[in-house]
Amino acid sequence: MSLEKETAVKLFEALASGVRLDIYRLLVRQGHEGMVAGQIAANMDLPANNVSFHLKGMSHAGLVTVAQEGRYQRYRANLALMQQLLAYLTDECCAGQPQQCPELALPCCAAPDCGE
Repeated sequence: MSLEKETAVKLFEALASGVRLDIYRLLVRQGHEGMVAGQIAANMDLPANNVSFHLKGMSHAGLVTVAQEGRYQRYRANLALMQQLLAYLTDECCAGQPQQCPELALPCCAAPDCGE
């Protein structure tokens, strides 16, 4: 699935904040486990309402997914969407032949055997 320019712009706008970028990177480190909003706020030493504001914007853009767990909401980085964004940025590499650009190879964390 190819990303549209409007979607790419929306994603960049949603990340155009140091706090949001830090939250996204924190969620990436957590992988599929994700974190609840209170954990994110505590980890970042920010007020919960501030973190909730940023998570809402990121969720609206699709950068994070949210799942209800009792009275908590668990947030996870939408890694598939981020990979689509990276592909959108690099799909014209080497005159539309990205396979000729070895520096675009996915990092270890995207590989199934990552960390082994």
